[in-house]
Amino acid sequence: MGTSELEGWCTDPFGLHEARWLSDGVPTKLVRDNGVESYEDPPDEEWTVTPSPIVEEPGDVGREAEDLRRRMGEAAEFGATWGSHMPMPGDHDG
Repeated sequence: MGTSELEGWCTDPFGLHEARWLSDGVPTKLVRDNGVESYEDPPDEEWTVTPSPIVEEPGDVGREAEDLRRRMGEAAEFGATWGSHMPMPGDHDG
């Protein structure tokens, strides 16, 4: 796969962050470090490394579900209620 075909999280071609979102091989301002997403415009300089796709591990989905549970719990402390009859992400029968 050439870099012009990259879409999604990749190693940061500028070496500034752990990951940068590429769209059609073009670096965007969406970056990620230690699982935290933020924005930083790509610098006006040449790439220092060739970006490569980052394969998300199945455990990452569990982390996202746990984060959602935590945020919903925090909101519930302030009286928020919603679909408590609905299963939470990651819940399984049995």
